[in-house]
Amino acid sequence: MMLNDRAESLLRTLIELYIHEGQPVGSRTLARQIKLNLSPATVRNVMSDLEDLGLIHAPHTSAGRIPTQKGYRFFVDSLLQVRPLEKLTLEEMQGKFSKERDPQLLVARASELLSQVTQFAGVVLIPGQQNSLFRQIEFVRLAANRVLTILVTDDGRVQNRVIPTDRSYSASELIEAANFFNEAYGGTSLADVRRGLLKEMQKDSDEMHSITATALAVAGKLFDDEDDGSDAVMLSGEENLLNVPDLCQIEKLQKLFDAFKTKQDLLDLLDRSMRVSGISIFIGEESGYRSLDDCSVVTAPYDHDGEIIGTVGVIGPTRMSYEDIIPVVDVTARLLSGALSTGSDRLE
Repeated sequence: MMLNDRAESLLRTLIELYIHEGQPVGSRTLARQIKLNLSPATVRNVMSDLEDLGLIHAPHTSAGRIPTQKGYRFFVDSLLQVRPLEKLTLEEMQGKFSKERDPQLLVARASELLSQVTQFAGVVLIPGQQNSLFRQIEFVRLAANRVLTILVTDDGRVQNRVIPTDRSYSASELIEAANFFNEAYGGTSLADVRRGLLKEMQKDSDEMHSITATALAVAGKLFDDEDDGSDAVMLSGEENLLNVPDLCQIEKLQKLFDAFKTKQDLLDLLDRSMRVSGISIFIGEESGYRSLDDCSVVTAPYDHDGEIIGTVGVIGPTRMSYEDIIPVVDVTARLLSGALSTGSDRLE
């Protein structure tokens, strides 16, 4: 779509005013704000043209106009001027990652940071562990018929789980079993570990060495209890959206919070955006999910040692300050990537 300079200037000003004030913008207001010597009548004619193009519309019987989702899309793609983060804000964001090294806590920190800075909902797609490589496992006897399993993957994630067992194991049995397991499966993907366990369990138990049997009995329960390895979504600050006037209708909130509860729509959307480099912006119905029809989602992928493993994002109303939200999402993704990959929380 091609607009002349005058139409672009009017559309940009109208959208910026509406984002800031939340009220339909009339031709007189626009004429006063625009940096062009245009009469209200000329402004009305241009606004009429913009309405014919589907970029703005009049809500109800209001004399003012507001952007359509199509108008927001044109604004974001062609007119938006993204502002870099202020130095103080950037330093505060860097500080959130400076002392944390646990990957799970770093992801949680990113989600919380996005919601705090934007005052919308922060969301992070956590990579499924099925693609992680098994590093080591440790079995610790807690009491009769209870064993603590400590699973460590190559990306630094540590998972602790208390496993009930069919019989009591001695400490030496558990050490030997862990050594066997680590030697047999070290460097193997968790998906392959699961398949290997299932295959071993199908063998005749009478022919199985006692150490092997112990390892399978304990580790097998751990992997049986694991989920299917599908990606998970971490969400923070969803309560912020209760204060957004554009989303305060009961029906809108119900759809949105149902999506937050099930997370499937969010998971699918974030998974799609993970395959695109840089910032992705889904405005309203562009997401493809009715639960997000009244929202915009701004996302960016993050990586571990150069490999894309997840997505960070912000969920808010379509009437959001895109020029402010985009750099927050971008910087958060880069800070999280740096902290996960090298332990560095500084931007290049």
